[in-house]
Amino acid sequence: MRKFWNFTDEGEVRTLRIEGQIADETWFGDEVTPQLFKNDLLAGTGDITLWINSPGGDVFAAAQIYNMLMDYQGDVHVIIDGLAASAASVIAMAGTTVSMSPVAMMMIHNPWTFAQGEAKDMAKVIEMLGEIKESIINAYELRTGLSRTKISHLMDSESWFNAKKAVELGFADKVLFEKEETPERNHQNSYTFSRVTAAHDLVVKLQASLQPPKPQKTIPFNQLEKRLNLLK
Repeated sequence: MRKFWNFTDEGEVRTLRIEGQIADETWFGDEVTPQLFKNDLLAGTGDITLWINSPGGDVFAAAQIYNMLMDYQGDVHVIIDGLAASAASVIAMAGTTVSMSPVAMMMIHNPWTFAQGEAKDMAKVIEMLGEIKESIINAYELRTGLSRTKISHLMDSESWFNAKKAVELGFADKVLFEKEETPERNHQNSYTFSRVTAAHDLVVKLQASLQPPKPQKTIPFNQLEKRLNLLK
């Protein structure tokens, strides 16, 4: 398996970088790879600065990394400098603090998988995905304080947050390089994108464009001719 994490120690400061896809192969049923990460994590002491730039990946790997970081004795300061999407956003929730670059993005969505088999096999997969979603909501709820219903709706919509919106919702604590601003100004600059909402708006616009134009009120030719004669 490709190693997607890298630890460096510079004096009392430890740096962990998670970049690219999280796990080329699932950690489900894998005891070796999680142990490699744990060995690297426990090889030093002190606070950790965790840089994340990842589109996500295996949810079981993300869950185990989340648990290890939550259990770590020192503080974990997460910095999202590019993207924390999908499983990577779950890992970010383990931070003592979470900061985002002003040009970084975060994305949360429902878990998904490929499956094959008969109807009862599909039913089991659906049940499993439901339980995985609930476990992910646990991590988001613990950090943000949002209701489970609100988080579930955000996941259903595959929601993208810029740094300000992530802070507003509680997924992050601050925007890097930003001077202190009033809450009103911060709120105005926040932004979230929902794939489902955008698709719905597009469908509504397309339906409107495809509807036949309403017939315009017309004047019968004989009446028009009479009106023209009055003008002579």
